[in-house]
Amino acid sequence: MYATTGFPTIARDIITAIARIILGVIFIAHGWQKFNEWTVAGTADSFAQMGVPLPEIAAPFATFVELIGGALLILGALTPVVGVLLAANVIGALVIVHLTPTPFVDQGGWELVAALAAGVLLIAATGPGRFSIDQFLFAGKQGKGRKRSSGAQSVAADA
Repeated sequence: MYATTGFPTIARDIITAIARIILGVIFIAHGWQKFNEWTVAGTADSFAQMGVPLPEIAAPFATFVELIGGALLILGALTPVVGVLLAANVIGALVIVHLTPTPFVDQGGWELVAALAAGVLLIAATGPGRFSIDQFLFAGKQGKGRKRSSGAQSVAADA
């Protein structure tokens, strides 16, 4: 599952958990802002002014994907699905609102949404690491295949 080079497995798992927590907190903060400060209806109005298609659907989607998805990301639960949903959310924001010639977020640019998308896609693709709900729930199913491939790697490394 992991590359055979780079940091030791425990370090990768700790780094992945830290990245999940940081990204999750950012998503929760943005979702909470849409839910609590602006309200979902206010977010829909704002989305309509920005030219977001179907703002009455996009606003609750963005709000709850960010809130719930951020929490699930922190926990490392349903990581591939959550990662793709969060990435779709911010890629939509990038294409519809933030695709400007300047990358800088303080000028309405795309750097923040691009970095968030890259982060969650990377976690979705590589997995949440050992310190996650997914690992706890699905370790038995993946463990058999992992043991075989580890043995094959050991044999190949010894050769």
